[in-house]
Amino acid sequence: MSGFSPENSDEFAASRPNTIRYAAGLLLMTMILAAFGLTMLYSASSSDVAAAAAFFRSQLLWIGVGSFLSVSVFFCGYEFFCKKSLLWIGGCALLLIWARFSREINGAHRWIILGSFRLQPSELAKIAVALFVANYCSEYLRTFNDFLRLKNSIWGIGAVVGGIVGLIFWGDDMGTSVLVAAMAFCAMYVGNLRLRYFIIPVVLLPLVVAYIKYFDPMRWGRMTIFLDPEKYQRAGGYQLWNSLMALGSGSWHGLGLTDSRLKANYLPEAHTDFIIAIIGEELGFIGVMTVIVCYILWGYFAFRIVMTARNRMGMLLGCALTLGVMFQAIINLGVVSGMFPTKGMPAPFISYGGSNMVCSLVAVGFLVSVAVDAWEPGYPRKIFTQILRWLKLDFSSAENDEVESDN
Repeated sequence: MSGFSPENSDEFAASRPNTIRYAAGLLLMTMILAAFGLTMLYSASSSDVAAAAAFFRSQLLWIGVGSFLSVSVFFCGYEFFCKKSLLWIGGCALLLIWARFSREINGAHRWIILGSFRLQPSELAKIAVALFVANYCSEYLRTFNDFLRLKNSIWGIGAVVGGIVGLIFWGDDMGTSVLVAAMAFCAMYVGNLRLRYFIIPVVLLPLVVAYIKYFDPMRWGRMTIFLDPEKYQRAGGYQLWNSLMALGSGSWHGLGLTDSRLKANYLPEAHTDFIIAIIGEELGFIGVMTVIVCYILWGYFAFRIVMTARNRMGMLLGCALTLGVMFQAIINLGVVSGMFPTKGMPAPFISYGGSNMVCSLVAVGFLVSVAVDAWEPGYPRKIFTQILRWLKLDFSSAENDEVESDN
């Protein structure tokens, strides 16, 4: 594969003015999904009014934090973060190790717990890996596919990404580890990775499956329950079976907002990983299809931004982040409908959860930065500099007014 080269494409250069429209569409879809998520979060937890209000306020706070960080990322520019990607990778590695030795929750070591505050480092790892892949593949394009070269080649990026994936897997978060590996490999393929290297996951996958089957039978049992959830509906398949019951009982139009029956102590994690099941029960097939259409439109606008990126770094970063969000949405929908094994994978922008919401919004900030940079290189920083200049002038004029009043 020759790879995609944004710099040398007249077709994509001609479409760059449209990137602002794509960015606006992406922001609109993000806001619709987040607003819909807030509504359904309150509805999914409304069997306990106090808890529903607490979840709503908490999620609104995380949306605010994520929006602030998203704007900060936009103003700083994606290249600033890409060039410091090793720093972010190192920080995530330390946080993942810390999480591994933190308290176990639901059979996994995914969270760093500080009082009432919880941080899921694997969510940060998605962003860090995307930044690293974008920087590495764009900087070492000429030596990237040199099989016999240890430095600045596939082995370097493989060691770093493999290390992060291994740490996530070590924390009993197989779903996110598979997601990060798939996201990185697909982005590398777009960045000119030769097809022969795909033999690596082809060889590793059966080895990992064999390891889980023979050395971790409990996890293997959880993975295979989805094949016959009715058989295990009173044991390990309880959550999935109730999810399917919720989806089925919603029919076309649903039972009505807040009228879910299964959210009341029947469906565990109804406001997080299985909120789509509650949407299906309360709003029916139409409600679920609305969510799917919003995700498809979100992906469309994101991929259009990727295709009009100014340089290879922006293109690869946007590709990795878009794939990360879309893969997560597909996995969540697949789990809720019984197509995939049950994994702790929230629905992007909809499910309750601070780490996922903040990181998803940061990904949007990076994508908008790529879009605006394609429209006019360095424009976000110019805006930021102008704001700082304006604030400085404003402060200085205020000081002058005070001095004049004293005299």
